[in-house]
Amino acid sequence: MDKSEIVHVLEESEIFGALDKRDIQKIAGLCKVLTFEPGEYVFRQGDLGEDLYVIAEGRMLLERSVDLGSRKGSVVTGFLGKGRVFGCWSSLLGEPHDLMSSATSSKRTKVVMMKGAGLREMMLRDRDLGFSILQRLCFLLRDRIRGVYTAMEKI
Repeated sequence: MDKSEIVHVLEESEIFGALDKRDIQKIAGLCKVLTFEPGEYVFRQGDLGEDLYVIAEGRMLLERSVDLGSRKGSVVTGFLGKGRVFGCWSSLLGEPHDLMSSATSSKRTKVVMMKGAGLREMMLRDRDLGFSILQRLCFLLRDRIRGVYTAMEKI
């Protein structure tokens, strides 16, 4: 996948799609492409996270292990397809963070990966860009939290 294809993936993504092309091209410079086979973990709950991922093709499963005393188990909190974003959001805040879920490829999946710290630096240099990304991030996190609550109610 070359840079123009990475730009296209970012343009079609839920978090970067609203940005102007010049900003997306700069962000593409931070990215590399990874491929995961079915059942392969991108990361596991509890790992230290620093990367953000955009799905170029395929599908990822987000799963969280929970221990609610007498009720224990794993819950699927999301099935993410093309254009969806996942990973360690706290890296945008400049803080290390343990990942709160595991991400597993449910079929062969290509992702565009970027280091959160690199994106954070870009956002700090361009506050308008930073605000736009954080605004989209707030909406995404709200939706993910709703999904987690719904999944937990099924335990």
